[in-house]
Amino acid sequence: MMNIKAFTLVSAVERELLMGDKEHINIECVECCGKDLYVGTNDCFIYHFLLEEKTVPAGTATFTATKQLHRHLGFKKPVNELRAASALNRLLVLCDNSITLANMLNLEPVPSGARIKGASTFALNENPVSGDPFCVEVCIISVKRRTIQMFLVYEDRVQIVKEVSTPEQPLAVAVDGHFLCLALTTQYIILNYSTGVSQDLFPYCSEEKRPIVKRIGRQEFLLAGPGGLGMFATVAGISQRAPVHWSENVIGAAISFPYVIALDDEFITVHSMLDQQQKQTLPFKEGHILQDFEGRVIVATSKGVYILVPLPLEKQIQDLLASHRVEEALVLAKGARRNIPKEKFQVMYRRILQQAGFIQFAQLQFLEAKELFRSGQLDVRELISLYPFLLPTSSSFTRSHPPLHEYADLNQLTQGDQEKMAKCKRFLMSYLNEVRSTEGANGYKEDIDTALLKLYAEANHDSLLDLLVTENFCLLTDSAVWLEKHKKYFALGLLYHYNHQDAAAVQLWVNIVNGDIQDSTRSDVYEYVVDFLACCVDRELVWAHADWVLQKSEEIGVQVFTRRPLEEQQNSFKPDDIINCLKKYPKALVKYLEHLVIDKRLQKEEYHTHLALLYLEEVLQQRAPAGSKGAEATETQAKLRRLLQKSDLYRVHFLIERIQGAGLPMESAILHGKLGEHEKALHILVHELKDFSAAEDYCLWCSEGQDPPHRQRLFHTLLAIYLHAGPSAHELTVAAVDLLNRHATEFDAAQVLQLLPDTWSVQLLCPFLTGAVRDSVHARRTMQVAVGLARSENLTYTYDKMKLKGSSVRLSDKKLCQMCQNPFCEPVFVRYPNGGLVHTHCAASRHTNPSSPSPGTRT
Repeated sequence: MMNIKAFTLVSAVERELLMGDKEHINIECVECCGKDLYVGTNDCFIYHFLLEEKTVPAGTATFTATKQLHRHLGFKKPVNELRAASALNRLLVLCDNSITLANMLNLEPVPSGARIKGASTFALNENPVSGDPFCVEVCIISVKRRTIQMFLVYEDRVQIVKEVSTPEQPLAVAVDGHFLCLALTTQYIILNYSTGVSQDLFPYCSEEKRPIVKRIGRQEFLLAGPGGLGMFATVAGISQRAPVHWSENVIGAAISFPYVIALDDEFITVHSMLDQQQKQTLPFKEGHILQDFEGRVIVATSKGVYILVPLPLEKQIQDLLASHRVEEALVLAKGARRNIPKEKFQVMYRRILQQAGFIQFAQLQFLEAKELFRSGQLDVRELISLYPFLLPTSSSFTRSHPPLHEYADLNQLTQGDQEKMAKCKRFLMSYLNEVRSTEGANGYKEDIDTALLKLYAEANHDSLLDLLVTENFCLLTDSAVWLEKHKKYFALGLLYHYNHQDAAAVQLWVNIVNGDIQDSTRSDVYEYVVDFLACCVDRELVWAHADWVLQKSEEIGVQVFTRRPLEEQQNSFKPDDIINCLKKYPKALVKYLEHLVIDKRLQKEEYHTHLALLYLEEVLQQRAPAGSKGAEATETQAKLRRLLQKSDLYRVHFLIERIQGAGLPMESAILHGKLGEHEKALHILVHELKDFSAAEDYCLWCSEGQDPPHRQRLFHTLLAIYLHAGPSAHELTVAAVDLLNRHATEFDAAQVLQLLPDTWSVQLLCPFLTGAVRDSVHARRTMQVAVGLARSENLTYTYDKMKLKGSSVRLSDKKLCQMCQNPFCEPVFVRYPNGGLVHTHCAASRHTNPSSPSPGTRT
């Protein structure tokens, strides 16, 4: 059992103040409402005292009771119970089985004489269900056997609401909403007086011990159970807390969160609701009343009234923290919220959370520590300062005073245990990463980010690079030394770049690629340098390293220029300057020209011609060795042909001269086609290459974007070349038949039939003839449909015109123009479809001035 001093017992009402020298007067009941203390005695008197609380220098509170007045109720019976209803300014008094209403200030009964008769005991519903702020709900145990009654009590009247029967005679009651917690003769039960449903809790013997039923919170009660247990029960009939162990002879109980206070014949005992342990014992004999009133605990004998004063909460909490009882300390601190001014509480509670966080941290309970640090708004430098060398040398931080913990540094906390130290460092990495982007980091982001960088570098953590490529506040001097110490040169380059020292950054990365320094952080540092230079706006820096990246790899290095925005290329990095630089690197030059011509589609003749010439030279170079044709040559040749077909900007005559005699008939055909020499081009494809499919493709791509007659002329030219070869050229005859049958719609059938040899059969040309006839029929029917639609539209307009002419129009000198409102002087007018008549000149002016008023939308 871990004891703490939670309460001090002080006197509130001395015996002499209450009864003087009258020995026969005994205290029967007590009620406290704020500073007002009411005492009911066995001789039917009610005493009203005013309590004044004073704090002595030692920190303990004392109370002075000043007697206000007293009143005799007019009976010879004791005052059994008192309950204050402050909202109504009424005191409910139970005497002689009757509850009367008295004024709380002058103790006079209400003029109406309202009362509740036949009550043996009663309880107020502190969780009322009526919703009326001008009444209180009262539950009484009636003198009638096995009966509970519910009343609404107003300032000057009472109203019965419900009467409920119980299975046994009730002895004690507590109320919460619609639920009654009842001590019957042999058991405790929960009863919903609205529905009548009851729930048995547990048995007890009322003949052996006095029942205790006390509401301790919303829908929860405290009961005196068997075996000296204080049992907790909810309205659902279950217990959500473990029971507390108190005396077998307990006669009263009170709650002062987080403590349960119990009274027996000789002692007052204090029990924790958190760990169910007894925390304090106070000797107190002849006590028979123990109650709590809004946090104030009052205990009384038959002759005097005393108050259990809780010790200052800070002292209780610090005692708990000193014994590492973190949870108890925090719950106790939360419970103190209503007793301490808001600002003072917030400062105190934050510090308690921070202290508790360091206790959990020292026990390696990192999740709990993190939540406590965040909730307590810990200056994270308090935590960083535990780790040697993590705070920057320029930091002005000093630890809190008085200190939040007892540790000099991490070595002392872990006692040199390397595994524990590693866990602590991993926790700090995680915690700093979370808090660096929160408001809690404002004012010392440099300290946080620098410490985080050092932890990442030491642990070889992947997040080091993520930290440096995003917004950060790492101090350059401290961080650079640390990164060099741990050979994190690539990361050091990122740090230089973030601090606008790009030249130093690139030089570091170049040294890594060249092998001058060793850093295995990334295997693609060269590609990273290329990407970096491609985005770099420092023209001199890019040109300074251009040769280096191109020497390493022409294909990759050229991306320094190709991945730039075109606007930047045309300003800071002009294409002509780049081409001049790339003359030493032919592969890079080809890539760059492809970028300009194909990707960016620059419409400049010299770039197109230059690229075509480079393709051509590569094709010729790769064809040179004994007519060999590798895959690469084929790919380059395909690129050349594609460029020659798609582009209209290169110098055609210049390229024809270079191709002559080079054995490139396809390229020659394409160039002739660009000059409009289609017959010559087709002749090359048919007679030199004997590639009939290429000839057909030629007709198709040469006619792209042209009118149908142009395409028809190309196909007729190709057919003529096939047919003019003579009957002996069987291969060309077959090609001609295939051409006609595959592209029937591209020919003028009448002209073709005149060209064909008489020896060709109809069956041979069946697909062509079928397609031609179908196309002719389709064209004729389409024309018929168009003519029919035109006739239908003409008929509609003719009908409208006849309809308009069919109605008569009466015109007189009294008829006014609907636009100018003047009469007609001659029988000439314009009539609108809505029947409106206007002058001809008014109608003309309307068409020239659309904003003028109009009687209709059309004439």
